[in-house]
Amino acid sequence: MRNIIFKSSILLASVLVIAAVAQEKQTPATKPAIEILPVRGNIYMLIGAGGNVTASIGSEGILLVDTGLANNADKLLATVNKLSVDVETKGLPNVNVGPPKAIRIIVNTHLHGDHTGGNVVLGKAGRTYTGGNVAGNLADAGEQAAIYAHEEVLNRMSFPAAGEPKIAFEAFPTDTYHTEGMNLSHFFNGEGVQLIHAPAAHTDGDTMVYFRSSDVLATGDVFVPSGYPVLDLDHGGSLQGSIDALNHILDVAIPEYRLEGGTMIVPGHGHLCDIADVAYYRDMATIIRDRMQDAIKRGLTLPQIKAAKLTYDYDGIYGATSGFWTTDKFLDAAYKSLTQKKAAK
Repeated sequence: MRNIIFKSSILLASVLVIAAVAQEKQTPATKPAIEILPVRGNIYMLIGAGGNVTASIGSEGILLVDTGLANNADKLLATVNKLSVDVETKGLPNVNVGPPKAIRIIVNTHLHGDHTGGNVVLGKAGRTYTGGNVAGNLADAGEQAAIYAHEEVLNRMSFPAAGEPKIAFEAFPTDTYHTEGMNLSHFFNGEGVQLIHAPAAHTDGDTMVYFRSSDVLATGDVFVPSGYPVLDLDHGGSLQGSIDALNHILDVAIPEYRLEGGTMIVPGHGHLCDIADVAYYRDMATIIRDRMQDAIKRGLTLPQIKAAKLTYDYDGIYGATSGFWTTDKFLDAAYKSLTQKKAAK
């Protein structure tokens, strides 16, 4: 009888150990650092590097929209290189295709470190190809990827405000534009790529990237569906500019059926979206703006506006009481943005 009990105890202990090991394997800490979500065609969404990273991977090389946080750069580079090989071998085992394709182009959607922190590592790992020796010795310049951004990103990286960290020169954009948009000078991986400036939105240097054949739009932080619009007023952001940017997304995007499907939208943070997600978000931002404008017109102060709970019916979806961007911080920034605009008139 004792022998049976002893064996049963051993069996039970073994089961518990196996269950504990299985549970440990399923915890978030053991998940891959960078997750890969195929979007459409050559386009992939890479999650977990900081801000979302969008990658075009094909026969001509790799184009990245943003590079995540600096401390995740090596993990992101390893993920991109592995994905490049997997795409070329179509996932078949024992197929040798040589080294991964080169990272040729990086586009920064804005200046924040969760989107530009990997510029140095990813940039140096890349390569710029050019025909002929047209500008002297291009060997050094060719040893890294080209980094595109709006010129305001370069300006703010070059002259950080007091208290902001100095940014390494190697992280600076190598190519900038100052107009409302820019097209890459040639097809990349079989499709046109458009850079679209969103002025005074999340910041004053926001760029959205549209992959025309794949019909995928990477928005950066002008659209973050997990919370209220993030308004970086110190770097030129505004509530009205954010709404204008959301409307621009809706102008570019085309639904497949009744606002669902169609153009895929990669936000700066959060889940992959379509036009319906942006439309609901735009409506929320517009309604809250109108409510706050009315309250300001009636002479309400910021504390009175907060007490009136003008965001109450949206707080369950977009609100937060802790973390980087709370409802309270959004109301502070929105109020300041709207009153600054009123004063400017």
